Amino acid sequence: MSRVRGLPELKFAWPVGAPAIEVLGREWLVTNGLGGYASSTLAGVNARRYHGLFIPTLPERGRTVMLSRLVETARVEGQTYRLEGEVRADGTLMGDTSLLHSFRLDGLIPEWEYVLGATRLRRRLVLVHGENTLFIEWAHLSGPPVKLRLRPFPVFRVHEHDFPHGYCQPKVILQGERIEMLAEKDAPALKLRLYADGTVPFVALPEISSPQLYRTERARGMPHIETQASPGYFECTVRPGSRLSLGATVDDWSRLDRDPAMSFDMEREREWRLLERAPAAARTGTAARLVLAGDQFIVDPMRPRDDAWARAIGEDARSVIAGYPWFTDWGRDTMISLEGLTVCSGRFREAAAILRTFRHHVKDGLLPNLFPEGEADGLYHTADATLWLFHAVDRYVTASGDMELLREFYPTFEDIVRKHEQGTRHNIRIDPKDGLLTQGEEGYQLTWMDAKVDGWVVTPRRGKAVELNALWFNAMRLMAEWAALQGLDATPYAQAAQRAQESFNQRFWNPEERCLYDVVDGEGGGNDVAVRPNQIFALSLKHPVLNPDRWPDVLHKVETELLTPVGLRSLASDHDEYKATYDGDLRARDAAYHQGTVWSWLIGHYVDAALRVQPDRAHLRDVMDGLETHLRQAGVGQVSEIFDATPPFRPRGCIAQAWGVAEALRVFLRTA
Repeated sequence: MSRVRGLPELKFAWPVGAPAIEVLGREWLVTNGLGGYASSTLAGVNARRYHGLFIPTLPERGRTVMLSRLVETARVEGQTYRLEGEVRADGTLMGDTSLLHSFRLDGLIPEWEYVLGATRLRRRLVLVHGENTLFIEWAHLSGPPVKLRLRPFPVFRVHEHDFPHGYCQPKVILQGERIEMLAEKDAPALKLRLYADGTVPFVALPEISSPQLYRTERARGMPHIETQASPGYFECTVRPGSRLSLGATVDDWSRLDRDPAMSFDMEREREWRLLERAPAAARTGTAARLVLAGDQFIVDPMRPRDDAWARAIGEDARSVIAGYPWFTDWGRDTMISLEGLTVCSGRFREAAAILRTFRHHVKDGLLPNLFPEGEADGLYHTADATLWLFHAVDRYVTASGDMELLREFYPTFEDIVRKHEQGTRHNIRIDPKDGLLTQGEEGYQLTWMDAKVDGWVVTPRRGKAVELNALWFNAMRLMAEWAALQGLDATPYAQAAQRAQESFNQRFWNPEERCLYDVVDGEGGGNDVAVRPNQIFALSLKHPVLNPDRWPDVLHKVETELLTPVGLRSLASDHDEYKATYDGDLRARDAAYHQGTVWSWLIGHYVDAALRVQPDRAHLRDVMDGLETHLRQAGVGQVSEIFDATPPFRPRGCIAQAWGVAEALRVFLRTA
């Protein structure tokens, strides 16, 4: 799996052309460290509204599909071939997938190799890290010359928005081999430049596409037909041993005043340095692949206030995209992912920057749940993200020894505890009767099981949720430790922890099922007997709230009812609300989101709990085989957000999820 200087490779090759099922069902992803990305199927057939070759983050708009696709036609010895493809509204697949001989990820750089008669042609693509700039290169590997025509289709659409009526027709300015397209006053121009031997002017010959059908959007019950317009094309002959490149940017023209090959070399060097910084065990094989996958989530959030604040204190603003293609940065996901994405890969500076960025946004004792696309202010409807902040800081400080950051954060943590004891938004508060954390407000989904559609909160879990109280106890124990380290009074935190632990073990134990209730003092005053994975946190966190004599029973219940090869089910199969598949329209999918659907990130805390009960690392490494195999499936080189609850555990949701990658890497290293 290793290549030059340790860069991992994932390769798919087909001896006689590419079966459509192989290249239409897998997707690739390239990111730029600013939240922008490029993504499509291996076949180059866009199947989502989120697919495109150039989707940069724009101020006050968020991620915007600037360049949806290039229609690439090649003529060799009188025969015409189409490299990529499309599905038209009537379901007809245009393009020949059998031309694709192989696909590989060289590190994070995708490469396609085509066989066009007697000619072999390679395409590769890179987004310049830290810039909104794209380069695509076609290299003639062998055989007769090829005349290549490249027709761009710009759309200027925010990636999550529905399709406009009609199609985008930008104003076009031609400057020889350069073309500038401007569609809206509040959006920057899309600039394209061709790099070829000799002068190759842009041919201004507009074309309106047939309506495009996005298969995945149709399956999700979403709008799925889009018509696009192209202002013209480039065309030139590529001869054996030569290369043709196309650059695109929404920054100024100077971004394209460089040799495109240098950008590929710089990206390879950047990736090699990422692996060089990682622990030795994470520099090769699957762990190295996960280190690189994790890099795709760490971003500059591109919020002016964050950047201004960071510059003022001489730091960097950093955040974590929760998942591609549609998530932004979420507080909960970031804190859960922090150890795997940064600490496990030796990226301590980024870890500190992420923590400081989110601390800057703490309000009313709460961490933001998420930042909406293109907006500067977060939303605070979460009861658990703030508690995961304690966990994340502990994992970072333990690994780095950065006591300065701990001292800096300690007053914030004191205020968070006060706010929770007094009560804060959404009825998040400590119940003075038993010292347990309760929460809930009509119309809000405050735990990580947060599906909501058309005002329907699918799993409200109002009351005292099991994982919230495991996290609260862990936070109080950490506060006691941190107070003692600084010579401060640890007594209040130690007492709060003791009271919470006593109440927890009395209130949450379900003697009939020999496991934990999911929620106590729920709506109507009852206890929720649903067998869910949330109970695993009672023995997986640094400070387990559950009494040790009950660990084996809880672990056994989770293993027998919830464990799969790719994570933990969100609900046991004998429950009335259990859903075996995550499919259908938005309402059907949200109804299944936490009602059986498997979540990849939960494998991490299952492994932590299992190691605490029976430290059999070899067995637990075998448990990880399913996720290792999965790296070659949906989002190539990435870990999907969720899976169906039954075999074959089909990947669903986002093709790349931060906490899935982070937890997989973390426990791969723990079980090495």
